Amino acid sequence: MDSEQLREYGHRMVDFIADYYKTIETFPVLSQVQPGYLHNLLPDSAPDQPESLEQVLHDVKEKIFPGVTHWQSPSFFAYYPANSSVAGFLGEMLSAALNIIGFSWVSSPAATELEMIVLDWFAKLLNLPDQFLSKGTGGGVIQGTASEAILVVLIAARDKVLRSVGKNALEKLVVYSSDQTHSSLLKACQIAGIHIENCRFLKTDSSTNYALRPESLQEAVSQDLEAGLIPFFLCGTVGTTSSTAVDPLAALGKIAKSNEMWFHVDAAYAGSACICPEYRQYIDGVETANSFNMNAHKWFLSNFDCSLLWVKDQCALTEALSTNPEFLKNKASQANLVVDYKDWQIPLGRRFRSLKLWMVLRLYGADTLKSYIRNHIKLAKDLEQLVSQDPNFEVVTPRIFSLVCFRLVPVDNDEKKCNNRNRNLLEAVNSSGKLFISHTTLSGKFILRFAIGAPLTEEKHMKEAWKVIQEEASYILASQVK
Repeated sequence: MDSEQLREYGHRMVDFIADYYKTIETFPVLSQVQPGYLHNLLPDSAPDQPESLEQVLHDVKEKIFPGVTHWQSPSFFAYYPANSSVAGFLGEMLSAALNIIGFSWVSSPAATELEMIVLDWFAKLLNLPDQFLSKGTGGGVIQGTASEAILVVLIAARDKVLRSVGKNALEKLVVYSSDQTHSSLLKACQIAGIHIENCRFLKTDSSTNYALRPESLQEAVSQDLEAGLIPFFLCGTVGTTSSTAVDPLAALGKIAKSNEMWFHVDAAYAGSACICPEYRQYIDGVETANSFNMNAHKWFLSNFDCSLLWVKDQCALTEALSTNPEFLKNKASQANLVVDYKDWQIPLGRRFRSLKLWMVLRLYGADTLKSYIRNHIKLAKDLEQLVSQDPNFEVVTPRIFSLVCFRLVPVDNDEKKCNNRNRNLLEAVNSSGKLFISHTTLSGKFILRFAIGAPLTEEKHMKEAWKVIQEEASYILASQVK
């Protein structure tokens, strides 16, 4: 590492990135390349001799950028947002510079202790119960993704119940959630050895805006108990991926507690909004949960990856996930004086991810972050109004946060043709390169999803995107009339 070369190259790279952000609106939001495009542009083996930074950056512009979907574009409205920010970027730079592998406290004490502190800060912003704070038996940890978070708590719950009923009962363990729960739960069950036939993805519908009915859960649990099975894990969601449905946490938690199930709350997207007092109500009942997760890298200006997980009982994690090889033994760990986060996650190694969250919280402050989230929700509310005013469209589910779910209305109640029309509209809009939205299906209906949350998005971008959608819809409707 040559510090002067780093200074020179670093300045040039920062200039390159700043110029990218300055011109980001000139790129098609969704990459328009075909599969395999890059194989035709790059050599089939690595260079034997060093190349210049100018050559590499030239190739980034000419060969890499065409294959990039620009998640930071102000006209990116697909999936859910993946926020970047100056503060998050600076935290990433510092983490890369230090490049520590913070698997245990002794491997870098500041990495462990800062993570504990910022997770406590965030828990207080969310007004989580004290049981989730590090001062007691619980605490927080940064995972890579919500998929990792749900896997580690599922494994903890599995091992906890098997210690009680015996390891041979694995085939009797049953998991519950709504059919709107993220697919990461199914993957976690596959990895953890839960039999797929024992995964209850309970049906939801528009009558509850696709939230899980407590009655459906109670009925399923009762049937499984009668069949000699063991209910052990429930996942509730605050802000489902398809439509931001909010499960009734308090009622679900009561059922989980009476049946001694682990209750996990997935608020990967919507959790950020809950630092605002007016949206905190959507996690009411979190006090009944054993674990709670939200992604700061979605909507909280913290560059990917930064998924925050809190548990009430850290021992449940460590008993399931800890290893203690000789080469990692040290006085602080052996004396139980410290937290070793290697025992709260799947991998051994871990990055200094708390730096970027610390930077975001300090450089912006809670009030600015609340305003940032409220602005996106206001833009979504305005879009919802625009959709409602157009007779060609309908809002399919009530907007709660910053996602609007809508579609072209069916003609003559023909749902099949309506679905095809909306598929064509999605393809036309995204092929334009002017914006990027995604889709889902609800009760067999093909739905367009417009998620507002990119840091650069302003009112003009939302209105320009809606204009493109209306124009493309007009072409489709006119062609079908002919």
